[in-house]
Amino acid sequence: MKASWATYRSSIGDRCGLFAALRERWNPATALYPGSYLDLSPSTAIPSVTYVDSDRRAARYFADEPLVAAELEGRTLPGAGAEVTFLHRDYTTPLSLPRAGFDLLISLYAGPVWDHCRQHLAPQGLLLANTSHGDASLAALDPALRLVAAVHQRDGKYRLDTERLDSHLVPRRPDAADPERIRSQGRGIAYTRTAFAYVFRAACSRE
Repeated sequence: MKASWATYRSSIGDRCGLFAALRERWNPATALYPGSYLDLSPSTAIPSVTYVDSDRRAARYFADEPLVAAELEGRTLPGAGAEVTFLHRDYTTPLSLPRAGFDLLISLYAGPVWDHCRQHLAPQGLLLANTSHGDASLAALDPALRLVAAVHQRDGKYRLDTERLDSHLVPRRPDAADPERIRSQGRGIAYTRTAFAYVFRAACSRE
């Protein structure tokens, strides 16, 4: 069977609702998605998305522009999906992308995206990250970022929680909040409350 977003979606679930919620709350116009594989869901809500992956199957998929267009047809919000760009690269190497050029940086099950791609996020841009490989845990310890929402998922539906954020990202073990330990172990901290992912806002300037 040919690799496609439809087949991939059957294994990871439909994330379109997640990006629809982000659009409704913050309306990002551009997004960068390192380690995307075949997850086309950001383009259902965001006008311009750049996908980055080193997997050959992802490269073949995104090179088939008629297939990508067909899979987005009828699934996009107004104005979304206008520009779909793919880079067949390892995101941990330097990318030929504009500095501070994206409103949203996406890190879902892809490793230390924030460590390697932070320079591409615009001032006051948003980082969407989960704790699978420790990215949200590293983000929570970075003074250049501020938590602005926790993302909850249930029965395929997504909800942004912006209340009582100080109750989120509280380690069960205080000594676990060690960035180098998180990086070396490649996994996130166990927290007293759990969420599917978290949204952080970057500072006005990180210089």
